[in-house]
Amino acid sequence: MGCAVRPQCANRRSTMEFVSFGVLIVVSFFVLSTVFGSFFTVKTAEVAVVVRFGKFLRIAEPGLSWKVPFIDSVAGRVSLRVNQITLTMETKTKDNVFVTIPISVQNRVRPEAVYDAFYRLANPEAQIQSYVEQVILGHVPGMTLDEVFASQSGIASAVKKELDADMAGFGYEIVNVLVTDIVPDQKVKSAMNDINAAQREQVAANARGEAEKILVVKKAEAESESKALQGQGIANQRRAIIEGLQGSIESFQKSVGDVSTSEVMQLVLITQYFDTLKSIGDSDKTNTLFLSHSPGAVKDISEQILNAMLAADRSKT
Repeated sequence: MGCAVRPQCANRRSTMEFVSFGVLIVVSFFVLSTVFGSFFTVKTAEVAVVVRFGKFLRIAEPGLSWKVPFIDSVAGRVSLRVNQITLTMETKTKDNVFVTIPISVQNRVRPEAVYDAFYRLANPEAQIQSYVEQVILGHVPGMTLDEVFASQSGIASAVKKELDADMAGFGYEIVNVLVTDIVPDQKVKSAMNDINAAQREQVAANARGEAEKILVVKKAEAESESKALQGQGIANQRRAIIEGLQGSIESFQKSVGDVSTSEVMQLVLITQYFDTLKSIGDSDKTNTLFLSHSPGAVKDISEQILNAMLAADRSKT
């Protein structure tokens, strides 16, 4: 009996030791998990919201933080970086043109207002979009399409001003608002391009007309000056001829003696007549000419020239 009981006692003792060792391991693991689970880290440009039994407790700054096990918990994390929300607004202008306006809203949570940003707004992006739509619908329908293009920066400033005032109470700061483009309907866009092209063509046509006008005026001035110079040259040539003839007549009268002026003039004209025929004959490009060589024809020509010169002298007196 004694030997039979001893093995049972030994087995029971080993079982109890094994159970105790297992319980010790579980307790140790639980204690370690609790201790290490009490610590948590927060990244740079981020804060953590710590609550106790669901009630806000504090804001944990970046770095290593500690919370009471089973009592405190991290409800969420809030980024302090600048966030950009891209929106697309569609509205109608004063002249009944539908336009699409892409808008970029750059915002961030203010570090001193993390509580408001975390608890007061369930969907910040939807809230910002609603405010942007309100501002756009309050400005663009009162402007024409050209005014909308000209007031692009003004629209962005108005949206930023409204958002700054409205979102400040929710812990958000509006860093910047950018109206990146004004996109009208495709048909309106094509019509605007056609109008722009027509206006540019009109300006080009006016410029070409002015250039042609300047060329015509300059050409007329050149022709006028050329003709004036040509007339002056002809007048000088005729004056030189007359002075030469006058000198020839005076020299001939002094040499010959009793000779009338008309006779000397006829001799000079006959000499010039034959000199002209000689010049025509010497030219290689001379066409066939039929001329009268009778002395009577030469006399008639000389008498006509003399009569013209006498008539000119009488008109001067």
